[in-house]
Amino acid sequence: MKVLVTGAAGFIGGNFCHYMVDKYPNYEIIALDALTYAGNLQTLEPIMENISFKFVKGDITDRLFINDLFKKEAFDIVVNFAAESHVDRSIENPEVFLKTNILGTQVLMDASLKNEVKRYHQVSTDEVYGDLPLDRPDLFFTEDTPIHTSSPYSASKAAADLLVQAYYRTFNLPITISRCSNNYGPYHFPEKLIPLMIKKALADESLPVYGTGENVRDWLHVHDHCVAIDLIIHKGKDGNVYNIGGHNERTNLEVVKTILNELSKPESLIKFVTDRKGHDMRYAIDPSKIENELGWKAKYNFESGIIQTIRWNIQNQDWINNIENGEYLRFMDEYYRNK
Repeated sequence: MKVLVTGAAGFIGGNFCHYMVDKYPNYEIIALDALTYAGNLQTLEPIMENISFKFVKGDITDRLFINDLFKKEAFDIVVNFAAESHVDRSIENPEVFLKTNILGTQVLMDASLKNEVKRYHQVSTDEVYGDLPLDRPDLFFTEDTPIHTSSPYSASKAAADLLVQAYYRTFNLPITISRCSNNYGPYHFPEKLIPLMIKKALADESLPVYGTGENVRDWLHVHDHCVAIDLIIHKGKDGNVYNIGGHNERTNLEVVKTILNELSKPESLIKFVTDRKGHDMRYAIDPSKIENELGWKAKYNFESGIIQTIRWNIQNQDWINNIENGEYLRFMDEYYRNK
């Protein structure tokens, strides 16, 4: 079995490559990434020399390159993690999100059709559903919840989802889509909430929290996400959407206070800042479908997962520091010079 993983040097894509190489030693895993600012080749360094793994640098919007790659490799499965994903950046510059997240998806699906890929899987987000009111804890996102986006990022992901579903109905491309809640865990790019708060707390710096910190997110450990996608690409039904959630709702303020408590740091480090534009209030996923149909069950609760994540960040300061000082870019330059 030959699997293409796009966005493979990012947070979730990188973790998925580690997971697949470990679980399926007889598979060929081809990792593709354009190595933009959030793509870190050092995330893949521990598996780079594995005989079943190969890294390829390239952009999913480059049609000629993608067509040549698909023709050469004859992939059985395509898992598309490649996406611009930071909401704040999408507010500042929406255009790049539309190009990568929508047009890049189209290029991948066209190549999948032409080369008769057996399963194209689109990794999406619960943000396509918009948000839920804080005073209705009984409400959850299901696969039938209408799409209602709030940011250029979520709009671009929703557009991609609709395009994927259209390719299934129009061209019979065998597709699945997963929509996950907020991920956390190893190799998380340090501009995101949890790694950013860990980093600042360790340095005794102010921890910026949007608004009053009451926004609620359902936290999903990245390992549990990888297990879910594994099940979907092997056992999921063509044309179906699967929601993946961790049953771990926390306010942003609760998350920050948990991190401070685990690190024995004072809550006086918290600094409330002007809220984000169009900031969704609550995300909460009902994962009943994937639990009932595919037997998936989250391994981590937030209490165990956040401790593991904090320890990983403490033990891998070099990985984090190399991102901040640009060392990971020098690592990538050296890697390609030696190829």
